[in-house]
Amino acid sequence: MTVEYIRYLIPEDRTAGFEAAYARAAVPLARSVYCTDYELTRCSEEPAAYVLRITWTSADDHIDRFRGSEEFRAFFAEIRPYVEQIEEMRHYEPTAVHGTGAAVPTLYAWAGGGEALRRLTEAFYVHVLKDGLIGPLFAGMSADHPAHVALWLGEVFGGPAEYTEHHGGYPAMLGHHVGRNISEPQRRRWVSLLMDAADEVGLPDDPEFRSAFAAYIEWGTRLAVANSAPGAEPPRRAPVPHWGWGAAPPYQP
Repeated sequence: MTVEYIRYLIPEDRTAGFEAAYARAAVPLARSVYCTDYELTRCSEEPAAYVLRITWTSADDHIDRFRGSEEFRAFFAEIRPYVEQIEEMRHYEPTAVHGTGAAVPTLYAWAGGGEALRRLTEAFYVHVLKDGLIGPLFAGMSADHPAHVALWLGEVFGGPAEYTEHHGGYPAMLGHHVGRNISEPQRRRWVSLLMDAADEVGLPDDPEFRSAFAAYIEWGTRLAVANSAPGAEPPRRAPVPHWGWGAAPPYQP
C-alpha cells in the first residue's frame, strides 16, 4: 500500500471549477481496482491550497497499471486543466505509527467496558452449557473460561490488552480452536446464543454498535471454523485483531 499526496494551489476564481472537476474525476477513480480510497481537502488558512490524498494498492499499481488504464484516461480528462497548478506530487509508505484518538469512543467503552462484557459472557455460557448442539464442545470448560473470553472481546473492541498480557494472546486463542472441527451449524448456534445474551444483559442496541459487534462475531466465528478444520494450518502467531466501527459512526441521538 502507498499513499499519494498531490498539493494544488488554485486561484480563487477557479476553485469552484476545480472541485467540480474532481467530483467528476472521482467516478472513474473509484472504479479503479488499484485505488483503495481518496480524499480532496482544502486548507482553512489558505483557501487556494488543496491536498488530494489517494491510497493505492502499491506505487507500481498506480504508476504502471492505473496510468495505463481506461479509468486513468477518464480521470485525467477531467483534471487536465489544473495540472499546472500542482505544487507537489509524491508517494509515501505507511509506518507502524497509527491509531485513533479519543474523540470516537471504542466499541469497548460504548458497550460498557469490562464489566458489561463479563456479564455478557457469563450469561452466554450458561446457555451454551445447556445447548445440545454446542454444549458438548464446552463440556470440559474451566470455570474462568467466560472471564477469559470477556477479556479477549475487550481487547478486540479497544479495551486493555489483558488477554495478551496475561493469557497468551492470539496463539492461546488459536489453541482453543485447532483440531476441534467446529461445524457450520455449531458456529451459527454460537452466534445466535451470543446475540441473545447481548439482549439479555442489555448491551447497547443501537444499529451502529450492533452492526460492528455482529461483524466481528461473524468474522471471528467463521475464522474459528476454518482454523478448527482437520488438516488446517493457520498462522501460529498474529496480533489480536482490533475492531472498530466500520462504515457506521457511533450513534448520535
